Amino acid sequence: MIFAYTLIVITLIAAVIGTLVLTTKSDENYKKETKQNTFRLTSIYIIVILFSLMGLAWYITNF
Repeated sequence: MIFAYTLIVITLIAAVIGTLVLTTKSDENYKKETKQNTFRLTSIYIIVILFSLMGLAWYITNF
């Protein structure tokens, strides 16, 4: 079970680091579409967190 928790934490940390690395690159069009890009990024995080929790629940109930 600790393996599953560790895997989830590593995935979330990698996502945050990847996001921070990508935000250092500037793009002129990004400022024009900030609201839409923020919505997309938030949606991706929500989906990843939901799937992580579902995977954790599956792991707990089956093992």
